[in-house]
Amino acid sequence: MGARPRYRCRMVETSFRSPLAGLASHPWAYPALEVLHIVGIALLLGSLVLLELRVWGAAPELPIAALARLSMALSLGGFALAALAGLLMFGSQPMDLLANRWFLVKMGLLMAAGTNAAIFHARGGLQRLDGWARAQTLVSLGLWVAVIICGRWIAYA
Repeated sequence: MGARPRYRCRMVETSFRSPLAGLASHPWAYPALEVLHIVGIALLLGSLVLLELRVWGAAPELPIAALARLSMALSLGGFALAALAGLLMFGSQPMDLLANRWFLVKMGLLMAAGTNAAIFHARGGLQRLDGWARAQTLVSLGLWVAVIICGRWIAYA
């Protein structure tokens, strides 16, 4: 991998070095944000996997509507926690992250995952439970795993 580009525009660089810049070097604040980010991801992905297994026919005794309500609440809460922690981590080093290809790929994958979820719900995937709904759950799982992989690679780029 080549050297990271140097940003010459001091105004842009300074504007991104807000009060959050100190988080990256703080002895416990940044690691605490990482923990919150991971907990959010666990809530999001864990609840999605349970719902996706139900879409595939697992545990047919569980009513899909009730499971979906619980899963959606946990997923949205997990996403909100991961997004908030992620935004704070981003605010501590935006120029480095914007120059990191894995971060950019992760953001693209997040948009794709959100689009997939919106399409799934817009077409009534939970009511249909058809082949298309099952395919979308596989796409969803693949996208979220790819988001996690890219997130880990950010630190090594």
